[in-house]
Amino acid sequence: MKRLFASVRARAAVGATLVVALALVAAGTAVLLSLRTSLIDQADGQAASTARDVATQLSAGVAPDKLELPDSDDHPVQVVDENDRLLAASDDLEEITGTGVTDVTPAPTPRKPPPSDKQEAAEDTDDAEDAAEDAADDGDSAGGSGDDPLERGEISDDPHRSEGSARVDGETEDYRFAELTVDTESRGELTVHAGATLATEQKAVRTALTAMLIGFPLLLAVIAAVTWLVTRRALRPVDAVRAEMAVITASEDLGRRVPEPDTHDEIARLARTTNETLAALQASVERQRRFVADASHELRSPIASLRTQLEVGAAHPELLDVPGAVEDTVRLQELAADLLLLARLDAGEKPGQGRVDLAALAREELSQRTGDRVVVTSDLDSVEVAGSRGQLARVLGNLVTNAQRHTRSRVTVTSRADGVWAVLEVADDGDGVPRQERERIFERFVRLDDARSRDEGGAGLGLAIARDVAVRHGGTLTVDDSPGGGAVFVLRLPAATAGS
Repeated sequence: MKRLFASVRARAAVGATLVVALALVAAGTAVLLSLRTSLIDQADGQAASTARDVATQLSAGVAPDKLELPDSDDHPVQVVDENDRLLAASDDLEEITGTGVTDVTPAPTPRKPPPSDKQEAAEDTDDAEDAAEDAADDGDSAGGSGDDPLERGEISDDPHRSEGSARVDGETEDYRFAELTVDTESRGELTVHAGATLATEQKAVRTALTAMLIGFPLLLAVIAAVTWLVTRRALRPVDAVRAEMAVITASEDLGRRVPEPDTHDEIARLARTTNETLAALQASVERQRRFVADASHELRSPIASLRTQLEVGAAHPELLDVPGAVEDTVRLQELAADLLLLARLDAGEKPGQGRVDLAALAREELSQRTGDRVVVTSDLDSVEVAGSRGQLARVLGNLVTNAQRHTRSRVTVTSRADGVWAVLEVADDGDGVPRQERERIFERFVRLDDARSRDEGGAGLGLAIARDVAVRHGGTLTVDDSPGGGAVFVLRLPAATAGS
């Protein structure tokens, strides 16, 4: 199970299924509650309508035993007086709860007592006529119906609602009841209880719940399957990239590339970035190999020369060329220092955060070259940069040394401020650098004059070191034509501000 959930496809499928399941449960619950509420409101409306019909009959003077009541199956009805005595009830009603009155059989109507023997047998003719007229008036006011007519009464406005059950013909069902009151003078306050069955509501809710219990799992299964298939199809290029990277790792062949899908999504960008990384890594490895090969080649000459001189000196001390041996040793020391500095730069060594005045640095460096063909102009403006004084001095020394190798009469060094940049220029009056070679000369171990001896031309690392240092200080190093003929090397570095 743990291995299964290590797959992105499995996690995506499970996550999507859980989210949809929660959404379906919430939506289903809301639908069921809404459906139940709507059907209960409908039942309340039916119960209230039935109760109002019965109350209207009572208000019109119809006696309780003469009421027209609906069928008990749909709308069971009770009519009770102030003392909760049942006056009328629907036929076939066997049991009822929720109305406060459990009686289902109306109480018998009390009979009037017969006239006593002491009562006078007859009355005066006028009294008999008055009594007959009063009786006729009472019969008219009662609507001429029933043995015990009621006068018109007032019906309450809002029914009181409750929920209970009733058994009719042996079947018990749940009902919603509405309660209305009718005020009368002869019988006092009468209460009508009318119910409406909840069978429709319960059936609809059960049907909807059954449909959800069957449909939701099927829908979740479909969503899980579709998510699994879509995710697997979307991640298929990732599997191809992973497989190719495994082959590259096993074979150490950096010339291979991962397949790039014909899409414009994140996976395609990942594949392109991976190939760019492989290309950069391949170029770096090849550059390192060339560097090691060139370094070995460059070290071989001074070491062989020094060994030869020492071997000759050991066999014939009088023939030992001490100045030549010292020169070879110095060349070997300088080459080793250059290689060490390049190794530190390639390792990502960051420059220091000290402040360096380029004009003061130039004066200090050129003061050590008193016998060289160098002209320090009056255009050495004081401008400060942030960085390593030692590395920047190495840049200036390499540029001046390179200019001295190619100049005819003089080398000119100037410094100035150019906006946010500090500019240091080293110019010579030699033959210049061909335009097509102006970038190649900054590569390592490159000499434009291959016929020139290593003793005179160096190892070809000075300009490469100078550019690497310039780039790591946030600047640039370029070469252009000098106004006086020859070449001018332009070093641009960010000028130091007060807060830097």
